[in-house]
Amino acid sequence: MDKNLLHYLETYVTSRRKKLFHEVLEQRTRHFTVVLENIYQPHNTSAVVRTCDIFGIQDVYTVENTYLHKVSRHVAKGSQKWLDFHRYKTNENNTKTCLTDLKNKGYKIIATTPHNNSCMLSDFDVTQKSAFVFGVEKEGVSEYVKQHANGFLKIPMFGFTESLNISVAAAIILQSVTARLKQTEVSWQLTSDEKEKIYFDWITKTVKNVDNIIAHYYNNIVSK
Repeated sequence: MDKNLLHYLETYVTSRRKKLFHEVLEQRTRHFTVVLENIYQPHNTSAVVRTCDIFGIQDVYTVENTYLHKVSRHVAKGSQKWLDFHRYKTNENNTKTCLTDLKNKGYKIIATTPHNNSCMLSDFDVTQKSAFVFGVEKEGVSEYVKQHANGFLKIPMFGFTESLNISVAAAIILQSVTARLKQTEVSWQLTSDEKEKIYFDWITKTVKNVDNIIAHYYNNIVSK
């Protein structure tokens, strides 16, 4: 990353905006992440994305075996702009590839499903680095996820209805685990390097006509 370029681009951004970026970055985490497996309704995907932004989840992983990941701007309210997406849509078994990558990054795979061995949300160990997998509407997570998950998580329900909309479930889970995480001594925040890279990305997304401005910087300022 060109820090001189960053300083130059910052001159096009208000102090209030830059301050907000730094404040939000202080609450961002990669200790938890979310996996959306084969979600076909854009409004559900978009609502989960918005929830991730609200509760400080920086990364969203999408498994697109049958349906392509789509975000509704009306529902997401621009939240997708500030998150990092990791899309799995080109392999024969995208679920397998995604879970393997996450495990290699140190994540425990937590399937959100009312499995016999499911842990109640209130009892979940928030100190473990976890990827919460939300499955396709109605059917839930795939058999592959169930077979290769490190654990299962469920939200206690006491009514006649036995399931929640995926976006509602994600909101309940993320609010609970992030709130409790911040009460632990776990180093849940982004590293300084991660914050710097994301901040640079956010700055470039904020500046209008940024490509022209960058070209001008290198052609007329750096070259002199």
